[in-house]
Amino acid sequence: MAVDYAVIVVYLAGMLAMGWWGMRRAKSKSEFLVAGRRLGPWMYSGTMAAIVLGGASTIGGVGLGYKYGLSGAWMVFTIGLGLLALSVFFSARIARLKVYTVSEMLDLRYGGRAGLITGVVMWAYTLMLAVTSTIAYATIFDVLFDMNRTLAIILGGSIVVAYSTLGGMWSITLTDMVQFVVKTIGVLLLLLPIAVIKAGGFAEMKAQLPTDYFAPLGIGGETIFTYVLIYTFGMLIGQDIWQRVFTARNDKVARWGGTVAGTYCLVYALAGAVIGTAAKVLYPNLANADDAFATIVKDELPLGVRGLVLAAALAAVMSTSSGALIACATVANNDIWQRLRGAVTRRGTDGEPHDEVKGNRLFILAMGVAVIVIAIALNNVIEALTVAYNLLVGGLLVPILGGLLWKRGTVHGALSSVVVGGVAVIGLMWHYGILANEPVYYGLLASLATYVAVSLATPPTDAAVLAHWRERLAGRGGPSDTAEAAAEPAVPATP
Repeated sequence: MAVDYAVIVVYLAGMLAMGWWGMRRAKSKSEFLVAGRRLGPWMYSGTMAAIVLGGASTIGGVGLGYKYGLSGAWMVFTIGLGLLALSVFFSARIARLKVYTVSEMLDLRYGGRAGLITGVVMWAYTLMLAVTSTIAYATIFDVLFDMNRTLAIILGGSIVVAYSTLGGMWSITLTDMVQFVVKTIGVLLLLLPIAVIKAGGFAEMKAQLPTDYFAPLGIGGETIFTYVLIYTFGMLIGQDIWQRVFTARNDKVARWGGTVAGTYCLVYALAGAVIGTAAKVLYPNLANADDAFATIVKDELPLGVRGLVLAAALAAVMSTSSGALIACATVANNDIWQRLRGAVTRRGTDGEPHDEVKGNRLFILAMGVAVIVIAIALNNVIEALTVAYNLLVGGLLVPILGGLLWKRGTVHGALSSVVVGGVAVIGLMWHYGILANEPVYYGLLASLATYVAVSLATPPTDAAVLAHWRERLAGRGGPSDTAEAAAEPAVPATP
């Protein structure tokens, strides 16, 4: 295992080194939170694919393939569909707004009164997403080093917190590009063909397994529909995803780069399901389907390759964890703390501008410590992630998409929709159970009905607010046209 250990250690050291390099580049709020809005198509595509394909997509995707066969691809497939929909229909408009958070977009659209409550909901979602990603370190480090669960979470979480705190989005972007390359080589180019060959090829797999393992809808129509509601729609509105859209150099990069990343997700989904199906042939009696990834890696891959593939799994977890962490800290600082203090921009007692990079860096550190502590204490990852996505989709999907698509929507309709949808989801989870499908179904319907009814019953949004909103959607009048552009250092755009 010495060679495998060396591969992992070099990889982790490289992550920290990139965090240090990113610290030297992130000199302003825009550089720190959205990489100066300078990413070109190649870096944008790689980092977007990296953040959406995390531990759940890699380890969980293989586990679903082990349990259901090729139809186990549907979970990750719906993530790819969501990213494609976001990129094709909404990303250009989102990128032109030149904001930092989803709540800022809602304030622009509805007149400045929707941000705090939506910020709290979005913060809860990003916090739990970061927690569940951090817990996945325990599985990987257990395979690598037979490490105690708590120590594994502290080690993996500390590395992510360190490079995210140092360089913000620049560090995360650079590490995500490395993680994207490692995942592509480790999972698609190495583990996928080796797993199929070890299982005897597709003909032998079909001979060994039941027919429904190769049925496209074998996982069940209701399950697929729930995946679409939670993951496809979740991709449209999550702060962690939008914050990556904000990094695009322009709206064309956001649209086409995101389309490439979404297509990559579809390929990754099928690869995970095939690997899981092969693992079912090789190890038909695993007690836990999620152990399929670690088992096939540990037992079937040659020396050195095993370390690279485990680094790929680690890369998948780290990319999602770091993206969720900076999103959580951005929302906590910009949408909650600054609003509670009564101002978005503070000035020091000496009259000089407040150091916003330092403030956001401290929030990442604080949120990172909180994420590690909660991850150590939390046991049921699936339930925590389900609660997060149910609240996100049930509470925020309608007011966000309504604001983008329906000009008659009002701030009263938006706020009522968030409250009713959120309360309905919580109450229905208590009644039906956290893992039931009904909470997100009925919560989303309640949110939609409330949004439409209250919006129609209240005065339309002020014409001046809508005019300013249209100007921002067109890419005019934003901060990049004024002070923000002047504050940015002269750093060239990335490829």
